[in-house]
Amino acid sequence: MSFYDILQKLSWENIGDDLKKRTTHDVEFVLRKKGKKTLNDFLTLVSPAASPYLEEMAQLSHRLTLKRFGRTIQMYIPLYLSNECTNGCLYCGFSKANSIKRHTLSEKEIAEEAEAINGQGFEHLLLVSGESPRRVGMDYFKKAFDIVRPYFSHLSLEAQPLDQGDYESLISHGLNTVLIYQETYNQQTYPDYHPFGKKRDFRYRLETPDRLGNAGMYKIGIGSLLGLEDWRTEAFFVASHLAYLKKKYWRTRFSISFPRLRPASGGFKGKSPVTDRDLVQLICAYRIFDEDVELSLSTRESGAFRDHVLPLGITTVSAGSKTGPGGHASDEDGLEQFHVCDERSPEEVAKMVKAQGYEAVWKDWDSVLGN
Repeated sequence: MSFYDILQKLSWENIGDDLKKRTTHDVEFVLRKKGKKTLNDFLTLVSPAASPYLEEMAQLSHRLTLKRFGRTIQMYIPLYLSNECTNGCLYCGFSKANSIKRHTLSEKEIAEEAEAINGQGFEHLLLVSGESPRRVGMDYFKKAFDIVRPYFSHLSLEAQPLDQGDYESLISHGLNTVLIYQETYNQQTYPDYHPFGKKRDFRYRLETPDRLGNAGMYKIGIGSLLGLEDWRTEAFFVASHLAYLKKKYWRTRFSISFPRLRPASGGFKGKSPVTDRDLVQLICAYRIFDEDVELSLSTRESGAFRDHVLPLGITTVSAGSKTGPGGHASDEDGLEQFHVCDERSPEEVAKMVKAQGYEAVWKDWDSVLGN
Protein backbone atom coordinates (compact mmCIF):
# COMPACT_ATOMS: atom_id res chain seq x y z
CA MET A 1 0.00 0.00 0.00
CA SER A 2 1.19 3.53 -0.84
CA PHE A 3 -0.13 6.97 0.05
CA TYR A 4 -2.11 6.89 -3.19
CA ASP A 5 -4.36 4.23 -1.65
CA ILE A 6 -4.92 6.41 1.41
CA LEU A 7 -5.64 9.43 -0.76
CA GLN A 8 -8.49 7.60 -2.49
CA LYS A 9 -10.31 7.43 0.83
CA LEU A 10 -10.08 11.19 1.43
CA SER A 11 -12.42 13.76 -0.10
CA TRP A 12 -11.04 17.17 -1.02
CA GLU A 13 -14.51 18.68 -0.72
CA ASN A 14 -15.22 17.10 2.67
CA ILE A 15 -11.93 18.33 4.10
CA GLY A 16 -12.71 21.82 2.86
CA ASP A 17 -16.15 21.71 4.49
CA ASP A 18 -14.69 20.39 7.75
CA LEU A 19 -12.24 23.30 7.87
CA LYS A 20 -15.12 25.77 7.89
CA LYS A 21 -16.77 24.05 10.85
CA ARG A 22 -13.86 24.50 13.26
CA THR A 23 -14.52 26.89 16.14
CA THR A 24 -12.46 29.05 18.47
CA HIS A 25 -13.17 26.48 21.18
CA ASP A 26 -11.52 23.81 18.98
CA VAL A 27 -8.47 26.03 18.46
CA GLU A 28 -8.06 26.78 22.16
CA PHE A 29 -8.33 23.07 22.97
CA VAL A 30 -5.54 22.18 20.51
CA LEU A 31 -3.26 24.97 21.76
CA ARG A 32 -3.69 23.77 25.35
CA LYS A 33 -3.25 20.11 24.44
CA LYS A 34 -0.08 18.45 25.69
CA GLY A 35 1.86 15.88 23.72
CA LYS A 36 1.55 14.71 20.13
CA LYS A 37 -0.94 16.42 17.85
CA THR A 38 -3.21 14.52 15.47
CA LEU A 39 -4.18 15.26 11.88
CA ASN A 40 -7.50 16.42 13.23
CA ASP A 41 -5.62 18.91 15.43
CA PHE A 42 -3.65 20.09 12.41
CA LEU A 43 -6.86 20.70 10.49
CA THR A 44 -7.98 22.95 13.33
CA LEU A 45 -4.69 24.87 13.30
CA VAL A 46 -4.98 25.72 9.58
CA SER A 47 -8.69 26.52 9.76
CA PRO A 48 -10.08 30.07 9.45
CA ALA A 49 -11.01 29.85 13.14
CA ALA A 50 -7.31 29.71 14.08
CA SER A 51 -6.37 32.91 12.27
CA PRO A 52 -7.08 35.19 15.29
CA TYR A 53 -4.74 33.02 17.39
CA LEU A 54 -1.70 33.63 15.22
CA GLU A 55 0.34 35.26 17.97
CA GLU A 56 -0.22 32.33 20.34
CA MET A 57 0.59 29.87 17.58
CA ALA A 58 3.78 31.77 16.73
CA GLN A 59 4.98 31.77 20.33
CA LEU A 60 4.33 28.04 20.71
CA SER A 61 5.97 27.28 17.37
CA HIS A 62 9.03 29.31 18.38
CA ARG A 63 9.39 27.44 21.68
CA LEU A 64 9.02 24.03 20.04
CA THR A 65 11.60 24.88 17.38
CA LEU A 66 14.14 26.04 19.94
CA LYS A 67 13.55 22.89 21.96
CA ARG A 68 14.21 20.57 19.02
CA PHE A 69 16.66 22.47 16.77
CA GLY A 70 18.22 25.07 19.03
CA ARG A 71 19.40 28.34 17.53
CA THR A 72 20.69 26.94 14.26
CA ILE A 73 19.64 27.62 10.67
CA GLN A 74 20.80 25.29 7.90
CA MET A 75 22.09 27.12 4.81
CA TYR A 76 21.86 25.65 1.31
CA ILE A 77 22.08 26.82 -2.29
CA PRO A 78 20.59 25.49 -5.54
CA LEU A 79 22.66 24.71 -8.62
CA TYR A 80 20.47 24.59 -11.74
CA LEU A 81 21.74 21.99 -14.19
CA SER A 82 19.24 22.51 -17.02
CA ASN A 83 16.12 24.47 -17.94
CA GLU A 84 15.13 22.03 -20.68
CA CYS A 85 11.79 20.37 -19.98
CA THR A 86 9.30 18.12 -21.76
CA ASN A 87 6.37 19.04 -19.48
CA GLY A 88 3.74 21.70 -20.06
CA CYS A 89 3.14 22.84 -16.46
CA LEU A 90 1.17 26.09 -16.65
CA TYR A 91 2.87 27.67 -13.63
CA CYS A 92 6.52 26.97 -14.50
CA GLY A 93 8.93 29.16 -16.41
CA PHE A 94 10.65 26.01 -17.73
CA SER A 95 7.45 24.75 -19.41
CA LYS A 96 8.03 23.44 -22.91
CA ALA A 97 5.26 25.79 -24.05
CA ASN A 98 7.35 28.86 -23.12
CA SER A 99 9.69 30.40 -25.68
CA ILE A 100 12.83 30.83 -23.59
CA LYS A 101 16.48 30.12 -24.18
CA ARG A 102 17.35 26.55 -23.21
CA HIS A 103 20.64 25.32 -21.85
CA THR A 104 22.03 22.23 -20.12
CA LEU A 105 25.33 22.55 -18.31
CA SER A 106 28.32 20.65 -19.68
CA GLU A 107 30.61 18.74 -17.33
CA LYS A 108 33.04 21.66 -17.44
CA GLU A 109 30.29 24.14 -16.59
CA ILE A 110 29.08 21.99 -13.69
CA ALA A 111 32.59 21.99 -12.24
CA GLU A 112 32.83 25.77 -12.66
CA GLU A 113 29.51 26.24 -10.89
CA ALA A 114 30.58 23.92 -8.06
CA GLU A 115 33.81 25.82 -7.55
CA ALA A 116 32.03 29.18 -7.55
CA ILE A 117 29.45 28.00 -5.01
CA ASN A 118 31.96 26.25 -2.79
CA GLY A 119 33.95 29.47 -2.68
CA GLN A 120 30.99 31.13 -0.96
CA GLY A 121 31.21 28.68 1.95
CA PHE A 122 28.33 26.36 1.16
CA GLU A 123 28.58 22.66 2.01
CA HIS A 124 24.92 21.83 1.30
CA LEU A 125 24.11 21.81 -2.44
CA LEU A 126 20.76 21.27 -4.15
CA LEU A 127 20.95 20.14 -7.78
CA VAL A 128 17.88 21.28 -9.74
CA SER A 129 16.77 20.49 -13.27
CA GLY A 130 13.81 20.71 -15.58
CA GLU A 131 12.32 17.33 -16.46
CA SER A 132 13.99 16.25 -19.69
CA PRO A 133 14.90 12.58 -19.23
CA ARG A 134 16.64 12.18 -22.60
CA ARG A 135 18.96 15.14 -22.08
CA VAL A 136 19.14 15.05 -18.29
CA GLY A 137 18.69 11.43 -17.29
CA MET A 138 20.49 8.93 -15.11
CA ASP A 139 23.81 9.03 -16.95
CA TYR A 140 23.85 12.81 -16.70
CA PHE A 141 22.91 12.79 -13.01
CA LYS A 142 25.63 10.28 -12.17
CA LYS A 143 28.27 12.41 -13.88
CA ALA A 144 26.96 15.55 -12.22
CA PHE A 145 27.09 14.01 -8.74
CA ASP A 146 30.58 12.65 -9.35
CA ILE A 147 31.72 16.15 -10.35
CA VAL A 148 30.21 18.07 -7.40
CA ARG A 149 30.72 15.42 -4.72
CA PRO A 150 34.30 16.47 -3.82
CA TYR A 151 33.14 20.04 -3.17
CA PHE A 152 30.22 19.45 -0.79
CA SER A 153 29.29 17.36 2.25
CA HIS A 154 25.54 17.12 1.52
CA LEU A 155 23.93 16.71 -1.90
CA SER A 156 20.22 17.07 -2.67
CA LEU A 157 18.23 16.67 -5.88
CA GLU A 158 15.08 18.30 -7.22
CA ALA A 159 14.30 16.85 -10.64
CA GLN A 160 11.95 14.41 -12.36
CA PRO A 161 10.66 11.42 -10.35
CA LEU A 162 12.79 8.30 -10.78
CA ASP A 163 12.40 4.58 -10.15
CA GLN A 164 13.58 3.06 -6.88
CA GLY A 165 16.61 1.43 -8.49
CA ASP A 166 17.69 4.77 -9.94
CA TYR A 167 17.60 6.39 -6.52
CA GLU A 168 19.59 3.52 -5.05
CA SER A 169 22.20 4.06 -7.76
CA LEU A 170 22.40 7.81 -7.14
CA ILE A 171 22.85 7.22 -3.40
CA SER A 172 26.07 5.41 -4.29
CA HIS A 173 27.13 8.56 -6.19
CA GLY A 174 26.61 10.78 -3.15
CA LEU A 175 22.90 11.66 -3.15
CA ASN A 176 21.58 12.34 0.37
CA THR A 177 18.23 14.09 -0.08
CA VAL A 178 15.45 14.36 -2.66
CA LEU A 179 12.85 17.12 -2.81
CA ILE A 180 9.68 16.13 -4.66
CA TYR A 181 6.64 18.39 -4.59
CA GLN A 182 3.22 17.11 -5.61
CA GLU A 183 2.29 20.70 -6.62
CA THR A 184 -1.34 19.94 -5.73
CA TYR A 185 -2.93 16.95 -4.02
CA ASN A 186 -6.25 17.70 -5.71
CA GLN A 187 -6.41 14.76 -8.09
CA GLN A 188 -9.36 16.24 -10.00
CA THR A 189 -7.67 19.54 -10.91
CA TYR A 190 -4.09 18.23 -11.18
CA PRO A 191 -4.43 17.49 -14.95
CA ASP A 192 -5.55 21.09 -15.56
CA TYR A 193 -2.14 22.37 -14.46
CA HIS A 194 -0.24 19.62 -16.29
CA PRO A 195 -1.72 19.37 -19.80
CA PHE A 196 1.11 17.24 -21.23
CA GLY A 197 4.36 15.51 -20.32
CA LYS A 198 5.28 12.74 -17.90
CA LYS A 199 4.47 14.97 -14.95
CA ARG A 200 0.82 14.54 -15.89
CA ASP A 201 0.98 11.10 -14.22
CA PHE A 202 -0.41 12.04 -10.80
CA ARG A 203 0.05 8.64 -9.19
CA TYR A 204 3.65 8.09 -10.28
CA ARG A 205 4.64 11.46 -8.84
CA LEU A 206 2.67 10.90 -5.63
CA GLU A 207 4.35 7.56 -5.01
CA THR A 208 7.87 8.95 -5.46
CA PRO A 209 8.43 9.40 -1.69
CA ASP A 210 7.53 5.71 -1.24
CA ARG A 211 10.18 4.74 -3.77
CA LEU A 212 12.64 7.03 -1.98
CA GLY A 213 11.81 5.50 1.39
CA ASN A 214 12.26 1.99 0.04
CA ALA A 215 15.58 3.05 -1.51
CA GLY A 216 16.84 4.13 1.92
CA MET A 217 17.09 7.86 1.18
CA TYR A 218 18.56 9.87 4.06
CA LYS A 219 16.03 12.72 3.78
CA ILE A 220 12.86 13.36 1.78
CA GLY A 221 11.31 16.77 1.20
CA ILE A 222 7.65 17.20 0.28
CA GLY A 223 5.21 20.08 -0.19
CA SER A 224 2.75 21.73 -2.55
CA LEU A 225 2.88 24.82 -4.73
CA LEU A 226 1.03 27.47 -2.77
CA GLY A 227 -1.41 29.42 -4.89
CA LEU A 228 -2.85 26.69 -7.08
CA GLU A 229 -5.62 25.37 -4.82
CA ASP A 230 -7.03 26.30 -1.41
CA TRP A 231 -3.96 26.36 0.83
CA ARG A 232 -5.76 25.13 3.94
CA THR A 233 -7.10 22.00 2.27
CA GLU A 234 -3.79 21.46 0.49
CA ALA A 235 -1.93 21.68 3.79
CA PHE A 236 -4.03 18.91 5.31
CA PHE A 237 -3.06 16.53 2.51
CA VAL A 238 0.63 17.42 2.85
CA ALA A 239 0.41 16.78 6.60
CA SER A 240 -1.37 13.47 5.96
CA HIS A 241 1.38 12.47 3.54
CA LEU A 242 4.02 13.41 6.10
CA ALA A 243 2.35 11.38 8.84
CA TYR A 244 2.12 8.34 6.57
CA LEU A 245 5.76 8.60 5.49
CA LYS A 246 7.11 9.06 9.02
CA LYS A 247 5.28 6.00 10.24
CA LYS A 248 6.37 3.78 7.35
CA TYR A 249 9.93 5.06 6.82
CA TRP A 250 10.85 5.91 10.38
CA ARG A 251 14.61 5.88 9.73
CA THR A 252 14.29 8.74 7.21
CA ARG A 253 14.35 12.48 7.95
CA PHE A 254 11.69 14.71 6.40
CA SER A 255 11.31 18.33 5.42
CA ILE A 256 8.49 20.53 4.17
CA SER A 257 8.92 23.54 1.89
CA PHE A 258 6.56 26.44 1.24
CA PRO A 259 6.96 27.53 -2.39
CA ARG A 260 4.54 30.32 -3.26
CA LEU A 261 3.87 31.14 -6.89
CA ARG A 262 6.35 33.68 -8.25
CA PRO A 263 6.33 35.64 -11.52
CA ALA A 264 7.74 33.51 -14.35
CA SER A 265 7.67 33.15 -18.12
CA GLY A 266 4.15 32.38 -19.26
CA GLY A 267 2.46 34.84 -16.89
CA PHE A 268 0.43 32.20 -15.00
CA LYS A 269 -1.55 33.44 -11.99
CA GLY A 270 -2.94 31.05 -9.41
CA LYS A 271 -6.58 31.08 -8.38
CA SER A 272 -5.90 30.85 -4.64
CA PRO A 273 -3.40 33.54 -3.48
CA VAL A 274 -1.65 32.98 -0.16
CA THR A 275 -1.02 36.06 1.96
CA ASP A 276 1.94 36.55 4.29
CA ARG A 277 -0.37 36.04 7.25
CA ASP A 278 -1.64 32.79 5.73
CA LEU A 279 1.90 31.52 5.28
CA VAL A 280 2.83 32.36 8.88
CA GLN A 281 -0.19 30.40 10.08
CA LEU A 282 0.82 27.48 7.88
CA ILE A 283 4.43 27.43 9.12
CA CYS A 284 3.34 27.53 12.76
CA ALA A 285 0.70 24.84 12.23
CA TYR A 286 3.25 22.41 10.79
CA ARG A 287 5.68 23.03 13.65
CA ILE A 288 3.02 22.52 16.32
CA PHE A 289 1.87 19.37 14.52
CA ASP A 290 5.38 17.91 14.16
CA GLU A 291 8.27 19.08 16.33
CA ASP A 292 10.84 17.11 14.31
CA VAL A 293 10.07 17.99 10.70
CA GLU A 294 12.47 20.43 9.03
CA LEU A 295 10.79 23.54 7.59
CA SER A 296 12.47 25.28 4.66
CA LEU A 297 11.92 28.75 3.22
CA SER A 298 13.56 29.70 -0.07
CA THR A 299 14.49 32.94 -1.80
CA ARG A 300 11.07 32.92 -3.46
CA GLU A 301 10.13 34.99 -0.40
CA SER A 302 11.24 38.55 0.27
CA GLY A 303 14.11 39.30 2.58
CA ALA A 304 11.83 41.20 4.96
CA PHE A 305 9.39 38.31 5.21
CA ARG A 306 12.13 35.72 5.74
CA ASP A 307 13.71 37.87 8.45
CA HIS A 308 10.36 38.07 10.23
CA VAL A 309 9.39 34.40 10.13
CA LEU A 310 12.81 32.83 10.66
CA PRO A 311 12.38 32.48 14.46
CA LEU A 312 8.85 31.08 14.16
CA GLY A 313 9.72 27.58 13.02
CA ILE A 314 12.02 27.71 10.01
CA THR A 315 15.13 25.50 10.17
CA THR A 316 16.52 25.76 6.63
CA VAL A 317 16.97 28.66 4.19
CA SER A 318 18.53 29.10 0.78
CA ALA A 319 20.72 32.06 -0.09
CA GLY A 320 22.42 33.45 -3.17
CA SER A 321 19.98 31.57 -5.40
CA LYS A 322 20.11 31.69 -9.19
CA THR A 323 17.21 29.89 -10.87
CA GLY A 324 18.79 29.30 -14.26
CA PRO A 325 21.64 27.02 -15.38
CA GLY A 326 25.05 28.63 -15.10
CA GLY A 327 23.99 31.50 -12.87
CA HIS A 328 26.90 31.35 -10.43
CA ALA A 329 30.00 31.10 -12.61
CA SER A 330 28.47 33.12 -15.46
CA ASP A 331 25.68 35.66 -15.76
CA GLU A 332 23.50 34.65 -18.70
CA ASP A 333 20.04 36.19 -18.62
CA GLY A 334 16.73 34.70 -19.71
CA LEU A 335 17.24 31.17 -18.39
CA GLU A 336 15.60 31.41 -14.97
CA GLN A 337 12.67 29.29 -13.75
CA PHE A 338 11.19 32.16 -11.73
CA HIS A 339 12.29 35.52 -10.40
CA VAL A 340 14.10 35.39 -7.06
CA CYS A 341 12.69 37.78 -4.46
CA ASP A 342 15.40 37.75 -1.78
CA GLU A 343 18.49 38.77 -3.74
CA ARG A 344 20.82 39.21 -0.78
CA SER A 345 24.21 37.54 -0.89
CA PRO A 346 24.88 34.44 1.25
CA GLU A 347 27.07 36.59 3.50
CA GLU A 348 24.25 39.09 4.01
CA VAL A 349 21.76 36.32 4.84
CA ALA A 350 24.23 34.78 7.29
CA LYS A 351 24.67 38.17 9.00
CA MET A 352 20.89 38.46 9.31
CA VAL A 353 20.73 35.01 10.90
CA LYS A 354 23.45 35.95 13.38
CA ALA A 355 21.78 39.28 14.17
CA GLN A 356 18.67 37.38 15.27
CA GLY A 357 20.70 35.29 17.71
CA TYR A 358 21.03 32.19 15.53
CA GLU A 359 23.97 30.33 14.00
CA ALA A 360 24.14 29.84 10.24
CA VAL A 361 25.13 26.20 9.68
CA TRP A 362 26.81 25.62 6.33
CA LYS A 363 27.49 21.92 6.81
CA ASP A 364 24.70 19.40 7.36
CA TRP A 365 26.75 16.34 8.24
CA ASP A 366 30.21 14.82 8.00
CA SER A 367 31.02 11.28 6.91
CA VAL A 368 33.77 11.02 9.53
CA LEU A 369 31.08 11.14 12.20
CA GLY A 370 29.52 7.96 10.83
CA ASN A 371 26.32 9.58 9.45
